[in-house]
Amino acid sequence: MAGHSKWANIKHRKGAQDSKRAKIFTKILKEVTIATKDNGPDPNFNPRLRLALQNAKGANIPKDTVERAVNKGAGVDAQNYSEVTYEGYAPNGIAVFVECTTDNINRTVQNVRAAFTKYHGSLGTNGSLSFIFERKGIFNLPKANLNEDEFIFEAIDAGAEDVEVQDDFFIITTSLENFGPMQKKLEELGLEAESAQLERIPNTTTTLDIESSKRVMKLIDYLEDDDDVQNVYHNMELTQELMEQL
Repeated sequence: MAGHSKWANIKHRKGAQDSKRAKIFTKILKEVTIATKDNGPDPNFNPRLRLALQNAKGANIPKDTVERAVNKGAGVDAQNYSEVTYEGYAPNGIAVFVECTTDNINRTVQNVRAAFTKYHGSLGTNGSLSFIFERKGIFNLPKANLNEDEFIFEAIDAGAEDVEVQDDFFIITTSLENFGPMQKKLEELGLEAESAQLERIPNTTTTLDIESSKRVMKLIDYLEDDDDVQNVYHNMELTQELMEQL
C-alpha cells in the first residue's frame, strides 16, 4: 500500500501548491450544492454534505461562500446536475479515469472526447478500466500534537490499510467499506482531516521518461481545467524528477 499512499500524498501536495485556487473552490462548492440537493441541508443527517463541508473547511473556503452553496442546493430551483464518468487512455497506454458533474451531458462528453483527441489519447467504454483502479478512502490529517505510534495503532484498529507519515500529515488509506468507520473514528477522537474522500487508486503504476510524462500531464491538466470535471485519476508514476520539472 505504500505506493498508493505515496501517490495520494503527491496528489495532495500538488493540490496544496496549485495556483488555480478558484478552480479548486469551484469543484468543492459544486459538491456542497449537489450533496445538499440530494439529501438536504442538515449535515447531521447528510453524510455526503458533512464530508463536503469538511473539505471546504480544509481548503479554507470562506464560510459565507459555503453557505451560499448550501442555500443554492436547498432552493426549489436548484440546478439539476448529473454525475458521469469517462475512461480512456493517454499516450503510452496511461489509463485515465475522469469524474464529472454536469448540467449538460452532451457538452461534457464533447469536451472530454475533444481533450483525448487533442492530446493523442483515446476515449474508451465505461468499465474498461475497472481492473486498473480501486476505490479507496484517502484521509489527509494534520499531525498536530498527536503521538505518532499511538495514532497509527488507533487508525489500524479502525480499519486503516495503510498509514504513512509525510511532512506534517498522516496519509490514511482505507478500503471502500471502511471509509465511513474511519470518519467515525476520527470524530470520536476529536480529529478533523484536512481532506477526506473516496479516490480511484491505481493497482499498479507505469513510469515514463520525462518528455512522455509531460505529454500525459498536458492531457491531465487540460481535463482538470474543464468546469464539468471534478476529478481525474491516472496510473502514471509521478516521480520526484517529474514533479520538479512540472
